[in-house]
Amino acid sequence: MLRTTIASILVILLGWSAAFWVTDHFQIWTEEGARRLQVTLQPIDIPPVIIEGPHLAQTTLPTLLQQENGVTIVNFIYTRCQAVCLSLSSIFQQMQTLLLDEASGHQYAKNIHLLSISFDHQRDDLAALRTYADNLGAQPERWRFVRLPQAEQEQTLLQRLGVIVIPDGRGDYEHNTALLIFDHTGRMIRIFDMEEYQLALEYAHHLASKQQNAAL
Repeated sequence: MLRTTIASILVILLGWSAAFWVTDHFQIWTEEGARRLQVTLQPIDIPPVIIEGPHLAQTTLPTLLQQENGVTIVNFIYTRCQAVCLSLSSIFQQMQTLLLDEASGHQYAKNIHLLSISFDHQRDDLAALRTYADNLGAQPERWRFVRLPQAEQEQTLLQRLGVIVIPDGRGDYEHNTALLIFDHTGRMIRIFDMEEYQLALEYAHHLASKQQNAAL
């Protein structure tokens, strides 16, 4: 009986130790959790991929993101999506409304921007992006839509940021729906679930405040 009890305790301890090591002190349980922790600990620089969009001449993504004391919240969508992209765009609509309402009374709100990046460069041309943005009431000074005209650069960006896009064989895609936070240097520094959009916005306010104070 005593041997059985001791053996059971050893199995539990070994299991606990393995979980402690694998999950980095129980901080992560999934690959996505590991990715988010890694980004928090080591922000990711993005490659100088070329982007274009309505009301925006061709430039590089780092150039667009490197706005003085700016913070950008990014999502990835494609305009034909009838599933999660609608939720992502609805969330950005709410964020835009909040930011515009705050702009006059909140000194940091004007430094927070929204960016939707299409990963469907073949079908999401400039006209499609413009129509999509107009239908959502996106205001270019606050919320931009862009595409990557070069397929190779599109894949490079998706891989660098850990954005998973899988064709479903019917002309649509399965993809993750995170909100990505970029600082004024163009680095990705935090990742939030779509459902955590309020927390993402609060963090963006905090970061904008921190960046502006550091610049003083």
